[in-house]
Amino acid sequence: MRTLFLLLVLANLAFFAWSRYFSPSEAAADGVVARQNEPDKLKIVPPAELAPRVPVTQRPVALLGCLEWGSFTLADSRHAEKALEPLALGERLAQRRTEEAANWWVFIPPLASRQAALKKAAELKALGVTDYFIVGEEGETPWALSLGVFRTEEAAQTRLAALRTQGVRSAIVGSRETLVPKVWLQVKGIDAATESRLKEIARQIDGSELKTCP
Repeated sequence: MRTLFLLLVLANLAFFAWSRYFSPSEAAADGVVARQNEPDKLKIVPPAELAPRVPVTQRPVALLGCLEWGSFTLADSRHAEKALEPLALGERLAQRRTEEAANWWVFIPPLASRQAALKKAAELKALGVTDYFIVGEEGETPWALSLGVFRTEEAAQTRLAALRTQGVRSAIVGSRETLVPKVWLQVKGIDAATESRLKEIARQIDGSELKTCP
C-alpha cells in the first residue's frame, strides 16, 4: 500500500512538472482554438496577389517600332519635315530615299516659248503654288510646267483638285512613265501618343501614306 501511494505521488509530481515547463502556452493554444472556431476570418490569397506589384509609373511603355510617312518629292519632304517639328523628334527622325515609277502627272500643257513658260510660272507663284518645274525644250513636252508626278491616277486627281482650289485652271492629268526620286520620313521608337499625332499630321497632306518601316 505504501508503495502504491509513493507511485501516485511521483506521478502527480511528474505531471505538474510537464504541464509547468514543457506543455504549449495557454495563449498559443487559445489562439489555435480561436482560429479553428472562426473559419470565416480566414482568407485565401490568390497566387497573383503574392507577386510583387510594379508601380504604374515604373511599368515599361510599349514601343511600336518604326513608322514612315511619304512618299514625297525632295521639295515636298522639306514641308513635311516642318510639319513634324512640333513633335521634337530629334535623332528619331530619319529619311529613306527611293526611286518610284510614276505613271501619272499633273501638268500645264506645253507653251509656245520659254518666255511664256516663265510668265505662267510667275502666275503660279502668285497663287501660292511653289512645287513645279519647267520642262526644257529638249523634252517630249517642251515648255510644259510639271506640277507633280504620281504612282496612281487617283493621287494625281487629288493633286489636281487641290490646285483647283488655289485657282489653277489650266492644269490637267496625263499618263507619263518615269522614275522619280522620292523621300520617306521615318520616325523610330514611337509610342502610342506619337503614333496618334503622326496620323493627325498625315491626314493633312492628301495622297500621303503612313505605314510600318520596311
